[in-house]
Amino acid sequence: MNDEQLLRYSRHILLDPIGIEGQARIAGARALIVGAGGLGSPAALYLASAGVGKITLADGDAVDLTNLQRQILHAQDRIGQAKALSGQAALKNINPEVDVVPVTERLAGEQLAALVAEADVVLDCCDNFDTRHAINRACVQHRAPLVSGAAVRFAGQISVFDSRRRDSPCYHCLFPEGEKTEEPRCAVTGVFAPLTGIIGAMQAAEALKLVCGVGEPLLGRLLLLDGLTMEWRCVRFARNPRCAVCADHAAETSLPLEEGVAPRA
Repeated sequence: MNDEQLLRYSRHILLDPIGIEGQARIAGARALIVGAGGLGSPAALYLASAGVGKITLADGDAVDLTNLQRQILHAQDRIGQAKALSGQAALKNINPEVDVVPVTERLAGEQLAALVAEADVVLDCCDNFDTRHAINRACVQHRAPLVSGAAVRFAGQISVFDSRRRDSPCYHCLFPEGEKTEEPRCAVTGVFAPLTGIIGAMQAAEALKLVCGVGEPLLGRLLLLDGLTMEWRCVRFARNPRCAVCADHAAETSLPLEEGVAPRA
């Protein structure tokens, strides 16, 4: 770490749980962010500011005027540009040292699996259950920790799933695929702009904790925020031993819930 980097990241280095070693882990980390919208914007900005070495930013949409109310990664002069490319420009402006890889199509299938396989942490910042479940399956298959967030109207939620740990549930344990679940869209129901910033910033915080191996991640806990009252509610949940996605995988995973896990090689 050179003198400029020591200065840039000095406020992290001053934190005993992080220090130089933790900042070095951040610099060597690879993050995959699926969705460069309301949640992905603050998440990506904070990860880039913190010095995450490689950020793959995936989004198949283009910047629209209606996005600018909350999607702080984008700007008026980039309306019509692919969100992944717009986000790349914003992140490089914040921190030129970060390798930002834009993916301008909706992730699915083998491409999604390949990107998850090479990531140290995955942030689900998308807006539909089909993609969320596809991300979850890929994360379980490749033992990649997953930070999942959602925000609509005045309601936000966040949780962490880490299939490297034996007792960690997966997204399917909490929201089984195929069940009838309301899927409200911001374009129809609206969303309170700062709410996406709150949840997205928390996703970045959980991702950095996972990368550094510090603190206690939101495993087995779903935090729910009512933006009108600014009240938090915590719902605890456990791994489903008969989960169609993670049951067989969990039996092969040896690390217990309470042990920290360093980033993958």
